[in-house]
Amino acid sequence: MLEMFPEWFQILFGSMLPWVEARYIIVYAINFLGWPWWQAFPIAVLGNMIPIPFILLFFKFVEKFLRNYKFWTNIMDWLFTKTRKRADKKIRRYEYIGLLLFVAVPLPFTGAWTGALIAYLFGLNFSKSLITIFIGVLIAAVIMIVLTFTGQYIWFTFNG
Repeated sequence: MLEMFPEWFQILFGSMLPWVEARYIIVYAINFLGWPWWQAFPIAVLGNMIPIPFILLFFKFVEKFLRNYKFWTNIMDWLFTKTRKRADKKIRRYEYIGLLLFVAVPLPFTGAWTGALIAYLFGLNFSKSLITIFIGVLIAAVIMIVLTFTGQYIWFTFNG
């Protein structure tokens, strides 16, 4: 569907999506669009960070509105319970270092969106959370770039 848009927009928009984010869109840009990592990296990181301040600042209003509907209340209760359960010990003990690790490790259901949700749920400071999430996004993106090129090197070494 995004193929009708310029590639830079595909990277920017794709990195804004929850659970895709910069970490996976960079791999897509390198392997499927043929972009050099150093060009895809800043666009993906920027796209990944665009929604984060809005989540940190305005999610409380979105939550209040959505809680007027049973369907959304059930989804948020499930999501918040799951998020709190996964992050509770790390965040309560390490706060921002725990948040950084949660965002930086490129595993499913981690990342900037989940990190912003964690910061919201635990009432963490906006500025510190934003900086922490940004650093985590940078680390996760670098990890994925290294894994991409390591995988390509191994693939071409043994199959080339």
